[in-house]
Amino acid sequence: MPLRLGDLVDSLGGELHGDPGLVIEGLAPLDSATPAQLSFLSNPRYRQQLAASRAACVIVAPAMCEAAQARGAAIVTPDPYLYFARVTQLWKQRGAPPAGPAVHPSAVVDPQAQVDAGARIGPLCVVERGARIGAGTVLKARVHVGEDCVIGARCVLHPGVVIGADGFGFAPNQGAWEKIEQLGAVRIGDDVEIGANTCIDRGALADTVIEDGVKLDNLIQVGHNVRIGRHTAIAGCAGIAGSATIGAHCTIGGSAGILGHLTIADHVHVSSFSLVTRSITKPGHYTGIFPIDDNASWEKNAASLKQLHALRDRVRALEKKTPS
Repeated sequence: MPLRLGDLVDSLGGELHGDPGLVIEGLAPLDSATPAQLSFLSNPRYRQQLAASRAACVIVAPAMCEAAQARGAAIVTPDPYLYFARVTQLWKQRGAPPAGPAVHPSAVVDPQAQVDAGARIGPLCVVERGARIGAGTVLKARVHVGEDCVIGARCVLHPGVVIGADGFGFAPNQGAWEKIEQLGAVRIGDDVEIGANTCIDRGALADTVIEDGVKLDNLIQVGHNVRIGRHTAIAGCAGIAGSATIGAHCTIGGSAGILGHLTIADHVHVSSFSLVTRSITKPGHYTGIFPIDDNASWEKNAASLKQLHALRDRVRALEKKTPS
C-alpha cells in the first residue's frame, strides 16, 4: 500500500528531511532497499551500509542525520528502531484484508466461556468452559484455551498455542506413577504475545501467571505454577520448569533452561543455551555455556571438569599444611 512520506510523518511524528510527496511502496533492510522503499539505521556500526543504500528514505537518529541526507531523504527520530516498529504496524493496518467473523465457524467455544465481543477466535480454536478472553485479543488457528483460564485484553496467540494443559505432576507409587490432578488455571495479563506451539501449563493448585506485556517466542514450555513478570521477553525453545518465578523486564535467550522453584530478579538477562540452576538475586547479564570445540579437545576438557572438586580439596589440604 503506497504511502506518502508526509502522511507517514503526520501519523507517527519525527522530523522529515526531504520531499513530503515522495511515495513509499514498501519497507526493506538498508542493503537491499530499492529507490521506492523505506529503511532504517539504528546501529552506527552499519553506517557504511547507509552510504551505499538505495533506499528512498532512511529512518535515523540525530547523529546520523547528515550522513542520511547526503544520500537522500531522512526521517530523524531519537529511537529509529522503535519508529520503524511503528511504521510496520501502520503498514500492516493499511494493508489488512477485511475482518472475517469474530468467531470462525470451525472454532469450538463452550457456552460457559466468556469471549469479549471485540476478541477474534480463529479457525479450529477451542475455548473451554469457564475460560475468559479479553477485548481485542486474537486467537489464531488451532489455539486451545483450557478450562477456567483467563486471557487479558489485546493479546495475540499464534497458531498451535496451548494454554492450560495439565502440568506435569505425578506421585511415585510402588514403581508406577499416580497422577496429581492439576486444579489451578492460567492467568494471562494484557498485551501479551505468545508464539506458535508454545505451551503454558495450568497450575497444580494456584494459577500459572503471565503478567502484562510479556512476549513469548515459538516452542516455549512454561511449567505449572510458573510466574513471569511484566514485560519480560523469552526467545524460542526455552524451557521453564514448574514453580519458577521470573521477574519483570527480563530477557531469556533461546534454548535457555530454568530449573523449578528458582527465583530470578527483575532486569536479569540470560544468554542463549544457558542453564539456570540457582536463583539469581541481582540484575545483570548471566551466561552458562560450555564453549564449542573439536570433539577430542572437548572430551579432554570435560574430563578435567569432573576432577575439579577433587582438585579443590587437594589445594585446600595443601594450603592447611603450608605455613602462612
